[in-house]
Amino acid sequence: MDIQKLTKEEFPPLLKEMPDAPKKLYYRGMLPTPELKLLAVVGSRRFTQYEKEVCEKLIGELSGAPISIVSGLALGIDALAHKKALEVGLHVTAIPGSGLNDAVLYPRTNVPLAKMILHSKGVLISESEPDEKAALYSFPRRNRIIAGISHAALIIGAKEKSGSLITARLAMEYNRDVLIVPGSIHSASSKGPHHLLKNGAGLVESGDDILEALGIQKEKKTTQNTPLSKEESALLNILQTPLGKDELVAQSNMPISEIDITLSALELKGIIEHRMGKIYLNT
Repeated sequence: MDIQKLTKEEFPPLLKEMPDAPKKLYYRGMLPTPELKLLAVVGSRRFTQYEKEVCEKLIGELSGAPISIVSGLALGIDALAHKKALEVGLHVTAIPGSGLNDAVLYPRTNVPLAKMILHSKGVLISESEPDEKAALYSFPRRNRIIAGISHAALIIGAKEKSGSLITARLAMEYNRDVLIVPGSIHSASSKGPHHLLKNGAGLVESGDDILEALGIQKEKKTTQNTPLSKEESALLNILQTPLGKDELVAQSNMPISEIDITLSALELKGIIEHRMGKIYLNT
């Protein structure tokens, strides 16, 4: 796929706001369309199992939303975020710390991933000349583009001195939302994110928190044409107002084990949800 050049006038709107915006950019693939919100996802190079599970869970919960996942094609959380985004059908924007020709793409182990991104109608973007190899100075330079092009930055694990924290700091300077996944107080990779939380970053526990930060309205689940069993219909008749489980049991003639099975089925169908100890109908 051919490398093309963007002048500053052709930049995505948020990049034009940067005080230190690049003078030009190169890209391969399909740039994110204007209706997409760009979410930077960055974190530990050597991620924990918890960080892996959180990254995959949160991006999976964004499936179907008008979002492009932005990261640096690096090892660790960057690559994991790109792969999960591709898996669930989200647009991907990868910004490596090298030029975009296949011969210099860095890291070399992620060249197949870069090709997957292009095949899936994502995009590779770089300030570096097409044949320019990655260098120590190119990664902080790349991080500012990741922060500047994105509407918000999600940080999943970062030691106190790391590229992820540089990206987070830049995002704050550019007046972008910074979102944090809390980690274990015993983990070194939690120190950076927890410091950001103390200084006003947003706490993320679910994909809905990310959608809210990006100003994307959650799509309401429909119950139309959903076949219901006799037990499901009976519980729905009782749940016209939110109830706790004990209240539901008291008003129903069904055994508790059957209520549990029926509630699980209704939740899987998207008809009910549990909030603050009560069961609500999705309207």
